[in-house]
Amino acid sequence: MGFTRDFFIMLSQNKVLNSGAKRWGLKLGAQTVVAGTTIPEMVKSVHQLNQKGISVTIDNLGEFVFEKQEAIDAKIQILEVIEAIHEYNLDAHISLKPTQLGLDIGYDFCLNNLREIVAKANGYNIFINFDMEDYSHLQPSFNLLDELSKDYSNIGTVIQAYFYQAEADIEKYKDYRLRIVKGAYKEPVNLAFQDKKEIDQNYIKLIEYHLLNGKFTSIATHDHHVINHVKKFVEEHKIPKDKFEFQMLYGFRKELQLELAGEGYNFCTYVPFGIDWYGYFMRRLAERPQNLNLVAKQVFNKKTNTLIGIGTTAFLLGRISKKNINK
Repeated sequence: MGFTRDFFIMLSQNKVLNSGAKRWGLKLGAQTVVAGTTIPEMVKSVHQLNQKGISVTIDNLGEFVFEKQEAIDAKIQILEVIEAIHEYNLDAHISLKPTQLGLDIGYDFCLNNLREIVAKANGYNIFINFDMEDYSHLQPSFNLLDELSKDYSNIGTVIQAYFYQAEADIEKYKDYRLRIVKGAYKEPVNLAFQDKKEIDQNYIKLIEYHLLNGKFTSIATHDHHVINHVKKFVEEHKIPKDKFEFQMLYGFRKELQLELAGEGYNFCTYVPFGIDWYGYFMRRLAERPQNLNLVAKQVFNKKTNTLIGIGTTAFLLGRISKKNINK
């Protein structure tokens, strides 16, 4: 796990490669994992999922913003997404990253941007999920959640199982709607589990705790072993289906998504859209390298014999060979 995970995380953080991916991503097959680059394209994708009995959470891609205008533009875009959800009566809510709204620029600046978003969503009874990022943004993101919770109840967040403090965090926020994930950033050994087995064990532990004690649990995984474990657990403990949902990423394990929805489970697809897809996708591969195989099966181009994994890797290595990206 170690080398592969570190490799994809390194790629996700490279600005040169990110810039190149924005220009060439769709040609490399990114359309299979990103639901368009515009709001109309995203709405079409969401509507198609809704027709199949699947709800969605929409992510306007972008993060680690350091310019005020960029953060304001992101806020405006998310407000337009909220309006589109309402206008088209979509079964959808919003996932957002505080850094996209200016957390690295200023806490109060970010708080004001988030307040405007949460207030508008609240007026339409739309849920807003605060995606968690790397450890340096963990507590500030919790602080934003705490502050906005004083006035609004349509918000929740993410608990990352690889953090040692995750157990304490999930207990503190048990009265919130929470998405539970394994974690997809590179964190040091003094903060987070490094071993896959330990992360998996803590992940199951957190899921079970929140299913028994929490408000609503979003179980974000493509791992059918985890899914089968949860199915048995909720049956044994008589946990009603309206207390939880399974979540997967757009473009991954489509058949299993439909299967779970068809079995009567609440199912939510994480739908990213926009041109800033690269860092998001690389972290999905870092989190679970098997995801590359899941996508590869769905992006094979018979005419060009191109796989997203092969094409992306070749592109990345080509750029690396031309530029000293470590400067």
